[in-house]
Amino acid sequence: MEQNSKLAYATLLTKNEYLPGVLVLNNSLQSVKSRYPLVVMATPNLPQEARNILRLEGIPIREVEYLQPKDVELAELDKRFADTWTKLHVWELAEYDRLVLLDSDMVVKRNMDELLDTLELSKGHIAGAHACACNPRKFPHYPKDWIPENCAHTAVLTPTSPPPQPSHSTPRPYGLLNSGLVVLRPSLEAFQSILDTLNNDPIVKTFLFPDQDFIAHVFKGKWTALPWFYNALRTLRNIHSQLWSDEEVRCVHYILSDKPWQSRAMIHDKSFAIVNGWWWAELDEVMEKLRKKDELAANFVAKYVDFDTEWRP
Repeated sequence: MEQNSKLAYATLLTKNEYLPGVLVLNNSLQSVKSRYPLVVMATPNLPQEARNILRLEGIPIREVEYLQPKDVELAELDKRFADTWTKLHVWELAEYDRLVLLDSDMVVKRNMDELLDTLELSKGHIAGAHACACNPRKFPHYPKDWIPENCAHTAVLTPTSPPPQPSHSTPRPYGLLNSGLVVLRPSLEAFQSILDTLNNDPIVKTFLFPDQDFIAHVFKGKWTALPWFYNALRTLRNIHSQLWSDEEVRCVHYILSDKPWQSRAMIHDKSFAIVNGWWWAELDEVMEKLRKKDELAANFVAKYVDFDTEWRP
């Protein structure tokens, strides 16, 4: 099949600290021989040095404005989600027929171009994988119905079992997707509708997981659940071992605040050693290629990766 220039993967980059993640994500797509590019949505505050490195790597840049709903403040605990509203600009990229929105803390392990060129997707609908609603860390501010019995992943008994589709008869958390990977059809009309809801719907102020809860709300009844392995949350390997298979993983998602690039020693973390090792293997390849192109660019990226600091769980 010839490459379609109107199909692409997309991610958001707002700061230098996530540049290594974007480069690793791009390299992993190339490693699995994806036919489609990674497009980076960049906010005005992204420094020129980062932009130069993206261009050096041949990564297209799409300028977007910082986006946040009116009169919404995040709790101090979840300030790390402050930039995530800006991901919604992906619906504005109307020059594309279809996009797969990816978070920058991901590594693609198997080609998943079928999400762009084969998956059936009705107009106005999206596709994504379920959020894990087990709350293993027992955060008291999480919803009370976030328990293993209500988690859609609990219902998946083998690595290749189909995911349950959300309906009126399933537990409420079945209707929640993880927004790390979303398949969508962008359009200016859809984006305007999203903006109207973002700025005028009072329910937005209640969302605990900003863009994730928002997308589930806007597309309620209009999203298809994808198998877990398209957005393989690294926690699933331990929490839902019955569904996990390293060989089935298409895209692993490094959720939680402790990202693998914060310390190379995280490859010794008993909980996530293997999946963290996947990220570092990709980074080593990225840095080797980059040093051959531009030593100064490689040194700039290295400033945002901790190669040496000791890490303890």
